[in-house]
Amino acid sequence: MQAYMTQPRKRLLSYLHSHADETLTAGQISQDLPEISVSAVYRNLAALEQDGTVRRVAKNGSREVFYQYMQAEACREHLHLSCKQCGKTFHMDGEETEALLASIARLDGFAVDRADTVLYGICEACRREDK
Repeated sequence: MQAYMTQPRKRLLSYLHSHADETLTAGQISQDLPEISVSAVYRNLAALEQDGTVRRVAKNGSREVFYQYMQAEACREHLHLSCKQCGKTFHMDGEETEALLASIARLDGFAVDRADTVLYGICEACRREDK
């Protein structure tokens, strides 16, 4: 059953689409979309999570919940790298990624779901800041 597409949901989807490479808290989203009530942001994120449009992620060492838009075309075909410090998500692609996936399939008989796989670590920019 298709959910009714309200103006707040359309605005939220547009916002999420333009921030597809980021993981955001509901609070961050609410701040950037003051025309949508906080309760409407949470309600819509819950509905979008149920239908697979967004992924909900709880990061280690944090009580905050983050959301990432998963319907961007680029997200469907890539593994994801997520920085535990800044929260930025990167698409992992190239020959090395394909070799990794082929190796996992060959050695373990396991087919990795690209769109739903996230590897966590610290990005290059955050590592430079820590030095």
